[in-house]
Amino acid sequence: MEIHASIPALRTALKGRSRIVFVPTMGNLHAGHITLMREARQHGDTVVASIFVNRLQFGPNEDFDKYPRTFAADCAQLEAAGVDVLFAPTETDLYPEPQQYQVDPPGIQNQLEGEFRPGHFRGVATVVLKLFNIVQPQIALFGKKDYQQLMILRNMTRQLALPIEIVGSDTVRADDGLALSSRNGYLTPDERQEAPRLSRVLAGIREAAAAGERDFAKLERAAVAELNAHGWRSDYVAIRRQSDLQTPEPGDRELVVLAASRLGTPRLIDNLEFQLPA
Repeated sequence: MEIHASIPALRTALKGRSRIVFVPTMGNLHAGHITLMREARQHGDTVVASIFVNRLQFGPNEDFDKYPRTFAADCAQLEAAGVDVLFAPTETDLYPEPQQYQVDPPGIQNQLEGEFRPGHFRGVATVVLKLFNIVQPQIALFGKKDYQQLMILRNMTRQLALPIEIVGSDTVRADDGLALSSRNGYLTPDERQEAPRLSRVLAGIREAAAAGERDFAKLERAAVAELNAHGWRSDYVAIRRQSDLQTPEPGDRELVVLAASRLGTPRLIDNLEFQLPA
């Protein structure tokens, strides 16, 4: 696996490569990331990953300096997964001057995750657009666990006419249903036993909707109540349209339920897509 930090070195390494598939990360990799890397191989000839902890997407109450950096272990995992090229810039490489030009997504950036993490999606969209311009892939893969991020980046790519196909990869889960996340490492043993409740609550909403329940606000309130009764501190449980994450209207069938809730210290997010019967 080639490793490059500078933009010119990366561009030289990728010159003439065919069918580039790109998977951006912030490092501290787990099995979900590695599944993305292996899936990337199915979509193209050259797999490029990046590791960059992006200061722009951290809010004032989120500790950028404490984000886990596990570069050596990450490199070993990426190489074992068959990644061809790793782009690992420093802040000076990627932001040699203050990033005054930024991508400002539409109003959805201030809802759901954005309500609790102001400015987060502006930072995400800005760094991803910059990485796209550097790597110039034909395909980019993102996990569906960060569903709102995937939707924003997919719509950004379409509206800015970028020649990139955005592929959403299904959430990788532990055997008990818990979505894999770097944050899971902060759960105590007791919290880890409780954590799968989040995915079970979302599955319950899907089953209720499939059975004909259309009072979505009632389902959301019941889900929050169940979680909070078991020690969670919920930010939201919300049923939205898959395409734009707006509130469903009569006739909408392609839906997703999204949730964010704290269990002890970690804040866990999850979602589940579902389709209403015709």
